[in-house]
Amino acid sequence: MFSIFKKEVRSFLSSLIAYVVVAVFLLAIGLFMWIYKDTNALDYGEANLSTLFFMAPWVFIFLISAITMRTFAEEQNTRTVELITTHPLTDWQIILGKYFAGLFLVVFALIPTVLYYITIYKLGSPAGNIDVGATMGSYLGLLFLGGCYVSIGLFASSLTNNMIVAFLLSAVLCFISYSVLGAIGNTINASKLSYTIEWLGIEHHYQSISRGVIDTRDVIYFVGFITFFLGLTNLMFGKRKW
Repeated sequence: MFSIFKKEVRSFLSSLIAYVVVAVFLLAIGLFMWIYKDTNALDYGEANLSTLFFMAPWVFIFLISAITMRTFAEEQNTRTVELITTHPLTDWQIILGKYFAGLFLVVFALIPTVLYYITIYKLGSPAGNIDVGATMGSYLGLLFLGGCYVSIGLFASSLTNNMIVAFLLSAVLCFISYSVLGAIGNTINASKLSYTIEWLGIEHHYQSISRGVIDTRDVIYFVGFITFFLGLTNLMFGKRKW
């Protein structure tokens, strides 16, 4: 599994697309945080990173879909997947190696945003007047959300040998999982059904954990969500043996 992890990370970091994708992510978040009037963090009157944590899930839909689109699709297209499967690795080791490589790249993209935290921390009045617990909870929620998107991206990539199709399919599934389920839940009058549909969406649990309180039900949801899509990926990847 570690050999696949290293291969994926090395392959991504040696390509221009890695740095373009991360640069676009930081530029987009930076514009919303510091330039655009309606979302400018300096105009909030309080020290927080709410703009970052509100916009990141939307930007991640495109960023993570771009990261994961080639994981299986490219190898199926170039038939290098047959070379990988000749190694003494199980399907799960290959999938988990690719999954953790994708998650590593999500962390790689998030690390520079620590500069935003330091800036807001220094600009607080007095300096350091920021809710550290909620900020850490939001970063943890963003990591879980990224893990969910990576699992969706791997599944989408396992369905096709076309990277563009994999990208679009991943983006649509991420959008539905994050936002559409919650929106549908809000339109239904029946309270139990409405809550159940909203509960199935990622946004419900992301907002919950972003308050700085780690609820085991949210953690179980995220782990279950990731396991579900990795299981589907394993099913599709295993179809080559049929």
